Amino acid sequence: MGGFISSSIARKVAMALSALFLIIFLIIHLAVNVTSLFSADLFNDLSHFMGTNPLIQFAMQPILIFGVVFHFVMGFILEIRNKRARNVKYAKFNGAATSSWVSRTMIYSGATILAFIVLHFIDFWIPEINTKYILGDMSGVLPGEEGYRYFEELQHKFVPVWRVAAYVVAFIFLGLHLAHGFQSAFQSMGFNNKYTKCVKNLGVIYSIVVPLGFIIIALFHHFNH
Repeated sequence: MGGFISSSIARKVAMALSALFLIIFLIIHLAVNVTSLFSADLFNDLSHFMGTNPLIQFAMQPILIFGVVFHFVMGFILEIRNKRARNVKYAKFNGAATSSWVSRTMIYSGATILAFIVLHFIDFWIPEINTKYILGDMSGVLPGEEGYRYFEELQHKFVPVWRVAAYVVAFIFLGLHLAHGFQSAFQSMGFNNKYTKCVKNLGVIYSIVVPLGFIIIALFHHFNH
């Protein structure tokens, strides 16, 4: 029994660490993309730096991809184990009495976000890898034109209404996921004491501001391409 509890705690801590890592990444990713709202040149320069810096490309990027995969796989594993445990311990489990609607639907919001990540990879990451490492073009410039291509590519992606709608829906689900996941990650790391109220308030702010920021970016480039 002790071994099971220890392994269960270890899984939750690992899940929390991967969540905190992704929370930090989202802030950085949003900060870079927000620059596209007021300066195409700054966005292009930052994108080119992020896309060609060896430390970011060959160290941080693989860690990020591993973190994303690990977080979602671990999340699904924990959900399956928790569901089995509830079925064994309770003849009738009243989830509404002990948890919020957001926490009970984490598996569904997570699945939606995972589907969005696949779309995001198809839209941006795979074409970028193809351009840089298969075609061998590390210049970041548009053929026959001056300046980097990143801003124009970003605007081009947000022309179709269906893609903008998909991004908006995905970030709404991200907000719901973060509304519970942010606080849960800190609790798993031991912040369930006098800092609980502060963490909860910070989580609410984060789960609203970050998804809303990405939604504004998608809408801005759709209406200003």
